[in-house]
Amino acid sequence: MSRSGMHSICKWRLPLLLALLAHVCSGFYLPGSYMHTYSTHDKIFAKVNSLTSIETELPFSYYSLPYCQPPEGVKKSAENLGELLMGDQIDNSPYRFQMNINETVYLCTTVALKDHQVKLLKQRTRDLYQVNMILDNLPALRYAKQNNVNIQWTGFPVGYTPQGSNEDYIINHLKFRVLVHEYEGSGVEIIGTGEEGLGVISEADDKKKASGFEIVKFEVIPCSVKFDPDKMSKHKMYDRIDPVTCPAEYDKSQIIREQERVSFTYEVEFVKSDIRWPSRWDAYLQMEGAKVHWFSILNSLMVIFFLAGIVFVIFLRTVRRDLTRYEELDKEAQAQMNEELSGWKLVVGDVFREPECAKLLCVMIGDGVQITGMAVVTIVFAAFGFMSPASRGMLLTGMIILYLFLGIFAGYVGVRLWRTLKGTSEGWRSVSWSVACFFPGIVFIILTVLNFLLWGSNSTSAIPISLYFILFALWFCISVPLTLLGGFLGTRAEAIQYPVRTNQIPREIPARRYPSWLLVLGAGTLPFGTLFIELFFILSSIWLGRFYYVFGFLLIVLLLLIVVCAEVSVVLTYMHLCVEDWRWWWKAFYASGTVALYVFLYSINYLIFDLQSLSGPVSAMLYLGYSLIMATAIMLSTGTIGFLTSFYFVHYLFSSVKID
Repeated sequence: MSRSGMHSICKWRLPLLLALLAHVCSGFYLPGSYMHTYSTHDKIFAKVNSLTSIETELPFSYYSLPYCQPPEGVKKSAENLGELLMGDQIDNSPYRFQMNINETVYLCTTVALKDHQVKLLKQRTRDLYQVNMILDNLPALRYAKQNNVNIQWTGFPVGYTPQGSNEDYIINHLKFRVLVHEYEGSGVEIIGTGEEGLGVISEADDKKKASGFEIVKFEVIPCSVKFDPDKMSKHKMYDRIDPVTCPAEYDKSQIIREQERVSFTYEVEFVKSDIRWPSRWDAYLQMEGAKVHWFSILNSLMVIFFLAGIVFVIFLRTVRRDLTRYEELDKEAQAQMNEELSGWKLVVGDVFREPECAKLLCVMIGDGVQITGMAVVTIVFAAFGFMSPASRGMLLTGMIILYLFLGIFAGYVGVRLWRTLKGTSEGWRSVSWSVACFFPGIVFIILTVLNFLLWGSNSTSAIPISLYFILFALWFCISVPLTLLGGFLGTRAEAIQYPVRTNQIPREIPARRYPSWLLVLGAGTLPFGTLFIELFFILSSIWLGRFYYVFGFLLIVLLLLIVVCAEVSVVLTYMHLCVEDWRWWWKAFYASGTVALYVFLYSINYLIFDLQSLSGPVSAMLYLGYSLIMATAIMLSTGTIGFLTSFYFVHYLFSSVKID
């Protein structure tokens, strides 16, 4: 779907509702796409996306290279916010087909290549840049053999360099294979394409009118062919030519060299297929290298569930025994016990003492609530299929919209915690503004630094100035007002009352053999154990161009992560209270929040060992910048989960103690 802003939502809401009603009895269709049926001789237009490479991670415009341009000129497709931020630039292309018409077609012959064009083509070839084509919302698939194993990729290379050679050859002839499924009409006619996200549904006069052919697969075989430029330039664009055979000899391939004139041609073959429309994305979701190791994930989940269960049971029994023993004593015995025993009962007058940097804690908790809510809602929607790979950019767009509107909860939680710590609402506006600007500010600073690097590289992933203004407008016109509204509601809500009084003089904390932060750092390993397998596949989908589609498992991992973060933080808080350390606030936050440190270290490990092909300082800076944003979001989210659980645990624990 490629419409931006709220205009997009209004555009597709009605067609989607109609589609759901029309297809109650017709089967399931992938959310985010609309079936488009074609009749024989109908024109089909292919589109091109940005050139991409796993070597550099810097996308570039397709027309930055000397390719043939469509006769009507280059026109950009409407893109949503997510596509723009991901660097997608979808343009029209000169490649156009007629349904069920097999033909070989001439496109154009370039003028003699100049020095700067040759250097650019060679650089893009050696950086392994891929051309990404789209037909009826399906990316082009290419099959290759590597070590006698069939591998499939999306897109095709700009060119290739033979092993042991210094010469480069450009891909200038494409063999397209379009698989079509004959659709039997059911009295419902669907008009529109999945690319544009439009659907108009009407009753067909008869079943034949609604019948046609659906495109269910789009394959490409790239070739480099040396044509006679003088002979080829006599043709006009879209003239039919004799079939072309892909040469095996390099001397018959088109070399990239100064003063060379390159002719571009293509051929298309339509093949009937039994693949049905709802299954047409299966080939992409089962790509080699992107299959999920189901057994490994299940094994990890079982181990973590078992370990967390043991920790929880032991902890529950220990706390219950302490409370039971304490409550069975009379007041005189309790007073004597307080004098004789050490433990969490001795910090009753200090446990709710205001922590250091209280405002920062409230701000981070508010932002953590916002990020956690965004993650949970997004993954739930994705798990139910509402954010499919057919809807490019919708996942990121949905996350941004959710984050903006969840600002009201961030402001409410941050200000209510501030009131609880301070006992007054004074300063709530400052807290609300800080909540609204803390995490987005970090993201904007990192993105601005990275954007200067991308602007210097002329990459399509550089955020244009106009988009910066749009993001700032969304931030200050939606997120900030909602956060301030949430803060105002937080001042009206009843403050959380502490069950015990706080002493005027702080209690001295006994010396310890080892720093308490060492235990906090170690606590992050358990939540990380629930994440690291899924983290590998998520990083692969982001940096290696693979499709991530197991959102059901990701939802399970997320729920498990929430449980483990809560348990780890509560256990660590209890351990600190038992050694009379009443400064538990920040330790409760970082007990689960330190998982972000391990995520960032794992990202560096992934960069060194799994992204060995990544070249250039700009690419490495991009990777580390985006990894830092991800780690910060994870820290705020997991830290918030741990802190809120520990807070309510401590409140419950000391509410159970009888105090004079």
